[in-house]
Amino acid sequence: MAENVKKGGLFQRFLDMIERVGNKLPHPVNLFALLAVMVLIASAIVASLGVSVEDPANPGETVEVQNLLNGEGIAYIFSSMVDNFIGFAPLGVVLATMLGIGVCERSGLIGAGLRGFVLSIPNRLITAGLVFAAIMSSVASDAGYVVLPPLGAVIYAALGRHPMAGLATAFAGVSGGFSANLMLSATDPMLGEMTMQAAATIDPAYADQMNNAMNWWFIIASTFLVTFVITLVSEKIVEPRLGKYKGEYTGDLDKLKPIEKKGLIYAMISFAISAGLMSLLVFPEWGPMRGTGDSPIVVSPFMDSLVVIILLLFLIPGLVYGVVTKAIKNDKDVANQMSDTMASMGMFIVLAFTAGQFVAYFNESNLGLVMGIYGGELLTSLNMDSVMVIIGFLIITAFINLFVGSASAKWAMMAPVFVPIMMQIGYSPELAQAVYRVADSSTNIITPLMTYFAIVIAFAQKYDKNMGVGTLISVMLPFSIWLLITWAVFIIVWIFTGLPLGPNAPVLYP
Repeated sequence: MAENVKKGGLFQRFLDMIERVGNKLPHPVNLFALLAVMVLIASAIVASLGVSVEDPANPGETVEVQNLLNGEGIAYIFSSMVDNFIGFAPLGVVLATMLGIGVCERSGLIGAGLRGFVLSIPNRLITAGLVFAAIMSSVASDAGYVVLPPLGAVIYAALGRHPMAGLATAFAGVSGGFSANLMLSATDPMLGEMTMQAAATIDPAYADQMNNAMNWWFIIASTFLVTFVITLVSEKIVEPRLGKYKGEYTGDLDKLKPIEKKGLIYAMISFAISAGLMSLLVFPEWGPMRGTGDSPIVVSPFMDSLVVIILLLFLIPGLVYGVVTKAIKNDKDVANQMSDTMASMGMFIVLAFTAGQFVAYFNESNLGLVMGIYGGELLTSLNMDSVMVIIGFLIITAFINLFVGSASAKWAMMAPVFVPIMMQIGYSPELAQAVYRVADSSTNIITPLMTYFAIVIAFAQKYDKNMGVGTLISVMLPFSIWLLITWAVFIIVWIFTGLPLGPNAPVLYP
């Protein structure tokens, strides 16, 4: 099959074009530095033209673009640089949650849990079980990319099925299902903080009552949709196309050791106890973290503390599993695991520095607010149907995702523009983020610029030595197409039902 794909015509040229253009883009760190410079230059040009708009948050008042290259602006650039870095919305929440997730991953709990879950499933449900496990792996950030694809290949080979089908299915579940889960993960506060920051440019009061669980109900429902779609595509399209495996590899699936089973049991007990104790903080009327008013649970200190809750719900079971399995022998092991996790976040921290400057300059210059208002007025004047606006946003995001793989990097660029535009035409910031997540996850599967794409190719070459970028994309393309179509229809139906996207997260912006 690899030979046929390499000889392909239009499709292969399209893939080659994506790879060439994507490879010529600067590194995301440098890309944000260039964008920050472009904002400075644009602020000077637009300010000189005297562009202004009416402030939607304060009727009767106008907002002008601020020149960041005059004397006052240059002073701001130098004096705010450190604050812009520290104040970059996702920085603290991502690093904090990764402390707990890192211990959970490095103690071996996540790997053993995923392996145990898949091994416990009947053969006829193995595809759906593998997809579900892959989707749920996003609670551990990127760990699923390393654990699930090779595990899926081994499981399929052990069952006499094509290992590439198992690898592709698991990769589709991890990457395509990155924005679907039954639980909140580090992705939610990472994107949520940027969404709230963008919403504050239009309506600070509205942004203040938003929370990081704004898409929770939607991603829970999406979990079942994505599981069904990927399972169906895998069994009806991808696996039949691959045909019978003729390679030499035979699966050898390691079962859980007794100590791993014991660790999993104790970890699950500790998770249940921890979750139960935390529920006492908010559900009883005397709960110290319960809010007041009509929604004492949704609008509460508890919801404002989700980052800490996520940290603890991963940290405690991770510690228990590590102690039981002897992966953690003393406090130094815990400190080392946390340190190793933070070391792996080095690139994100560097990215946060340049991205923080771009976001801060964009907000300080008022370019985001002005573009949002003008963009909203343009869409309104065109009398575009609401469905067309959503579809347009989906297509733009899906296309950009082919060239910029990082979800946080893309949303840091797009949120300041698209969140205000969506608000201006009556859609909530929460919906803007949900639409973004649908498009981003759907084409994650086929972008060769996604961080783990090369790693998946390396896994795949164990079963097909001729496996390359084009071959892997041709295998993954059916997943991407069907996910984008069905998930887009799903969110449009959700909009028409008017159901909230999460706690205190409406579809429409009032």
